[in-house]
Amino acid sequence: MTQSARYLVLHDTHYHYTAPVSLAQQLAHLWPRECAWQRCHARSLQVSPEPTRRRDELDVFGNPLTRLAFERPHDELIVRARLDLEVLARPAVDLAASPPWERVCDQLAYSGRHLDPQALEAARYRFESPYVHIKQVFADWAAACFTPGRPLLEAVQALMTQLFTEFTYDAAATSVYTPLVEVLEQRRGVCQDFAHLMLASLRARGLAARYVSGYLLTEPPPGQARLIGADASHAWLAVWCPAQGWVDFDPTNNLIAGTEHITLAWGRDFSDVTPLRGVILGGGNHDPQVRVTVMPHDEALRRSL
Repeated sequence: MTQSARYLVLHDTHYHYTAPVSLAQQLAHLWPRECAWQRCHARSLQVSPEPTRRRDELDVFGNPLTRLAFERPHDELIVRARLDLEVLARPAVDLAASPPWERVCDQLAYSGRHLDPQALEAARYRFESPYVHIKQVFADWAAACFTPGRPLLEAVQALMTQLFTEFTYDAAATSVYTPLVEVLEQRRGVCQDFAHLMLASLRARGLAARYVSGYLLTEPPPGQARLIGADASHAWLAVWCPAQGWVDFDPTNNLIAGTEHITLAWGRDFSDVTPLRGVILGGGNHDPQVRVTVMPHDEALRRSL
């Protein structure tokens, strides 16, 4: 097992406005979260035009958040994040050693008793959120994985494999606004949809699961060089287990997250950790151009990036 992997991540967002923007407020989740399995060696965030005000802080989930305010007219916005970080191998997880899923539900359920701090923190990820509604149809779809007495993490892994087997990755099939019921019916979507669908299925059973945003190292086709800007942000989810803590599952690739997964932020769903979002006055029509590069650090050095 690889003990650690070091990466260079470039995330460029470029807005071209068809009319000047007179005022704007932006929120950026583009700096990596501090984690036991991740070290950030260097980070930078370049913004053009220069914001009138900038404030770096933590959001309510503990993620790094940058607030940007623009009070002068501008017809484009460029935000460039550059990260140099190292991802460490996480301890192996014994899925069969996790408690039965029903017992975990009982520990998270409100019964008038005090929850221990870990369970209390996890409980905030049990409920509906803007993009993840709790419906019986999601619990029914996952029912075959949650047989009586089955260890929680074995059940979650089975659900991940079921999604991976039944669904097709199709970037043209959905948008961020596509309802999850429609994703379930079409059996098509992207990593964000798959993470949201698993979240809905787990929360519908009373389990705690959170959305994780980040990046994934991908390899170019054999014999071809890695293209700058050809990657994309990635999304997966983490499930809370009393004995093992939070365990990350990547349904898009049917695997437990490892050293190839770079964690940026986590929250209830995509709306909590959008890389860049805000409100503007003016601007006309505009669509962002986003370019992401994830590259092993030694390769970045050879290419002088």
